[in-house]
Amino acid sequence: MGLLTDVPGITVGHWTDAEAVTGCTVVLCPQGAVTGGEVRGSAPGTRETDLLRPMHLVQQTHGIVFSGGSAFGLDAASGVVRFLEERGYGFDTSVARVPIVPAAVLFDLNIGRADVRPGPDQGYQACLAAGTEVEEGSVGAGTGATVGKLLGVERATKGGLGTCSLRVRETIVAALAVVNAFGDVVDPHSGLVIAGPREGGRLLSTVKLMMGQEFQVPWTNTTLGIVATNARLSKEEANKMAQMAHNGFSRIIQPCYTMYDGDAIFALSTGQETMDITILGTLAAEVMAEAVLRAVSQARGLAGVPAARDMAESSRADARAKEGKEA
Repeated sequence: MGLLTDVPGITVGHWTDAEAVTGCTVVLCPQGAVTGGEVRGSAPGTRETDLLRPMHLVQQTHGIVFSGGSAFGLDAASGVVRFLEERGYGFDTSVARVPIVPAAVLFDLNIGRADVRPGPDQGYQACLAAGTEVEEGSVGAGTGATVGKLLGVERATKGGLGTCSLRVRETIVAALAVVNAFGDVVDPHSGLVIAGPREGGRLLSTVKLMMGQEFQVPWTNTTLGIVATNARLSKEEANKMAQMAHNGFSRIIQPCYTMYDGDAIFALSTGQETMDITILGTLAAEVMAEAVLRAVSQARGLAGVPAARDMAESSRADARAKEGKEA
């Protein structure tokens, strides 16, 4: 189906506030998934990421949370922990089961309402909504996402949430991305900017703008991703998969991993299929790149920030009007 949930054992749920323009997204793997992760951006907001590294005791997680609201949004993970504990899931400490739920946040306080942020109740609601269908675009953690903010959020393009999967024989590799980048999303084939700073109805290149003018980077960024597979991975291999999946970001987000982005990718392994980690990592980069493209192509404009498809529809309408006048 081209979704993260094509990997067995994984469900996805959103909580969305379209008026305040914020939200959170929960990826549940209640039976446990071997997990790795890599944070490359220099302005991250995260929870429970240290335990994902090799040489740490816990091998599996039970959910991952992506949230708007900047650091405030990390509170949404507490609602997910409560949801899982109520159902008996978690790391067995002999006296209680403790759900392990890493989280990462993005900055969306500058669009919509800055005083409305996802918290424990909203994380819990996202769990209640979790299933195998995954809505894309301006939903969940992607609700307040924007792209290409060198000239300010008022001239940015709407970002969002996207997902993708592929199958090679019996092995599935899937990705989910929430795109709230400082830089642009660029077509990897043509090199054209798909989402970035706007000038009228035109999209500009952040890299080219940076070459020609002084600028002040807004503190409003971060692209987050999850890759998942039904292949059996060790914790070290899960970390390698997350590392290689970052190639999907760098391929089409220009620039990425800046001092003002908190870019991070988590990797989940839920199954028993076998595949070489180099192949899995290569496929993870492919599906991650496609998930990023879907995030911006499926987004819709909110709070005065147009999406790529809004601009495309406007351009087509202008072209039709011009043809009508010439006729």
